Amino acid sequence: MPTSKPLVVVTRKLPEAIETRMAELFRVQLNLDDHPFSREDLAAAMAEADVLVPTVTDRIDAAVLSQAGPNLRLIANFGTGVDHIDVASAHQRGITVTNTPDVLTEDTADMTMALILAVPRRLVEGERLLHSGKWTGWSPTHMLGHRIWGKRLGIVGMGRIGQAVARRARGFGMAIHYHNRRPVHADIEAELEATYWDSLDQMLARMDVISIHCPHTPATYHLLSGRRLRLLHPTAYIVNTARGEVIDENALVRMLTNGELAGAGLDVFEHAPAVNPKLLAMDNVVAIPHMGSATIEGRIDMGEKVLINIKTFTDGHRPPDRVLPNLI
Repeated sequence: MPTSKPLVVVTRKLPEAIETRMAELFRVQLNLDDHPFSREDLAAAMAEADVLVPTVTDRIDAAVLSQAGPNLRLIANFGTGVDHIDVASAHQRGITVTNTPDVLTEDTADMTMALILAVPRRLVEGERLLHSGKWTGWSPTHMLGHRIWGKRLGIVGMGRIGQAVARRARGFGMAIHYHNRRPVHADIEAELEATYWDSLDQMLARMDVISIHCPHTPATYHLLSGRRLRLLHPTAYIVNTARGEVIDENALVRMLTNGELAGAGLDVFEHAPAVNPKLLAMDNVVAIPHMGSATIEGRIDMGEKVLINIKTFTDGHRPPDRVLPNLI
């Protein structure tokens, strides 16, 4: 007699090809209208599911995990970051957590480079001017920005995405500097002609552009605090496509308001989906709604990783993208 298929509950709408394949492999409950789950929805899903497929919009803390049913044994996260999941509590309850690493590197690096270009060259500000109907024609001193060729780029977090950004930035003539918990391999450092800074403070004080590429953990919360932001030159730009919580957003707003920073390119925000209205009102801020990984190809690759993790786990094997508490 065939074994019953596991019940997989998906908290957000996924690409159609992924949902179709899930329906073929498992019993699946889909979120057809893509509404964000409330805590009550999440608790109800966890009470009945064998496998939960959440996203970054679902906060799975110890309180929600305490309402998990006896059949829940896998949380197959659709996304790389797991800071919205209490992995330690899940592990204690015998629930495996997986994620979808290594498939969004190039997409996020592309968007980061777009922001590095857009902010100093005032692209969005110019686009707004054109659409407002107030542009009166070319002038030698109109809409002057800054070139990035020859500027120093300081990368905070030199993992896969940080390295991919560095490769792109080198093509635009930028000098690569980075801060990491430890230096990258000497071959990578040589390829990127990158300068390592053990001291984040020392690096920040010398850069023209800062790009954030570290995860949100207790150790990186407000890593760029008000004190550290004040180390930057007033002519410096800051770009963040990682996690909003890494920057003290209130301090960033104050400095931008006071002209103590030249501008910012932000794909993530500390209290998302809420965004400080002062940021949205600034001409020298390019703010986009968490689009860094938003490509069709990337989302399908993420979904395929989720499928592999679920199928491997339900077949009785160790899933390839298991996340352990001591690795966070």
